[in-house]
Parts: sequence; structure tokens; C-alpha cells
Amino acid sequence: MLDETKSRGDLPARPGVGYKPQHFSAIIEDPGCVGWLEIHAENYMGDGGRPLAQLRALRERFAISVHGVGLSIGGEGALDRDHLARLKHLCDWLEPESFSEHLAWSTHDSAFYNDLLPLPYTDATLARVADHVDEVQAVLGRRMLLENPSSYLAFAESSWSETDFLREVARRTGCGLLLDVNNVFVSATNLGYDPRAYVDALPLSLVGEIHLGGHDEDEDEHGAPLLIDSHGREVADPVWALLDHTLAASGPRPVLVEWDNDVPDWPVLEAEAARGARALAQVGA
Repeated sequence: MLDETKSRGDLPARPGVGYKPQHFSAIIEDPGCVGWLEIHAENYMGDGGRPLAQLRALRERFAISVHGVGLSIGGEGALDRDHLARLKHLCDWLEPESFSEHLAWSTHDSAFYNDLLPLPYTDATLARVADHVDEVQAVLGRRMLLENPSSYLAFAESSWSETDFLREVARRTGCGLLLDVNNVFVSATNLGYDPRAYVDALPLSLVGEIHLGGHDEDEDEHGAPLLIDSHGREVADPVWALLDHTLAASGPRPVLVEWDNDVPDWPVLEAEAARGARALAQVGA
């Protein structure tokens, strides 16, 4: 369990957006309601160049969240120590307010899969994930947040609910949680449970960030609704409603809009962030 944290402070309970380089000039000139930015760690592990120069300029004006997508926290093998060392170098240089990763796996032996794959929630998985979270926090010297995944199937061997699994990982390691309400809505629709009951079952006091994103609608082979976590469009109205439900229970939290594919012009993304600002205003500052 982590005994000591290292951070410049907390993210503000304001709307944030996932940073894209094509928005750099617009953000510098007029960020609107946006109070913080998220970057994907793996995009900034190089030495120098325009990406790091822009990030340095943004760091002078905004709180920053570093979001990892490549550690494979749930993978069966050991964590990639070279990757973890590069992540530590980035965090030591940037000193972000927050670091997070996914409850998922993306590696097997020497293969890396360009996806975040689900896990069976068993005692063995729990021990492995907790060990990996402990290792990440020890190397980085900072508390991390663990994000709930989008799910398209359930494992018959699972002996823990996802919410109890996340709660127990946090208890064993001292990590916090990143609650992606779009992921909750996608998983609840695909697997047939109540998304509000899922939120109510989480220890919301441990939630350091809330994420929102767009999803695509499809059907499975039986004609039942199938949602795909695409991050390629505006946030759907039912997800905004689930955010309202969450904030009413949790109080204000940093709220991030993710838009990673078919990225729109800055005014469109800022308008989504403004909708997050209105949701936060309903529960007070």
C-alpha cells in the first residue's frame, strides 16, 4: 500500500478536456470554461520536440492529468519496467495533479494489443491487479487512480462484482478511482444492469476524476442493443443524466470530456465542456 503521495495538488472541480495538439492555439487564446487538461502518457515519452514544448506551455496555465493506456495493469505478466521508467520520467518532469490507468489488460507474452481488454473478477485477478497497482505507485511515488472499463461480455468465472472488485483494490493499495460514467452506461446496456445502481455501489469518496465520452450504437446478433465506447462523438443525453445522478451523490468532482476519434474543432469540444460546467453548477462549487 502507498504510504506517501507526491503531487502539486488536486485537480479543480471544474470541466476538463482531453488535449489534442490541433487545439493548442485555440486553448491558449481562449480556453473558455476549461480548467484542466488530460494527456495520454504514451504520447509524451519522447525527448524534446514540439509535443513537450507545447505541454510545457500548457503546464504553466493549467492543471494536468496524465492518463496511461499502456501499462496493462491487469495483464498476467510482469509490468514493463522500461515503460514504467519512461512514465516516471514524464511524471517527475511534469508533476501532474493526477495519474490514472485502466482496469484492463493489453499485453500477452511479447505481444501488445491496441485495445483495453476486460478481466474476470476473481481472487487471483484481484491479487495480481493489486500487486501491479502497488508497483506503479511505489515507482512513481504518487497515488494513482484506477478506471472502470467498458464491457461487452461477462466472465462466468467472476466471483466479484466490478464495484466490489474496485473497492477492494483501493482498500488493499490505497489507490483512488477514476469513474467513467460513459463506460458505466455502455457496460450496463450491454450486460443488462442498472447504471445508477452501479454508481451507488461505488465508494464515491475515492473518486478523483469523472470521465465522459461518446459511444456508438449497434445491435448484437440477437437484435439487442450493443454500445461501443468509441470516444468519437458528443456525449449522449443518458450519460449526461447519469453524470447528474453521480454528482448529486458525490458532490463536485473534476469532470473530463474525452473525444479521441474524429476530433472536432475546438468550439465543439469546448461546448461539451460547458455542458459539464452546467452539471457541476447544479451541485455547487
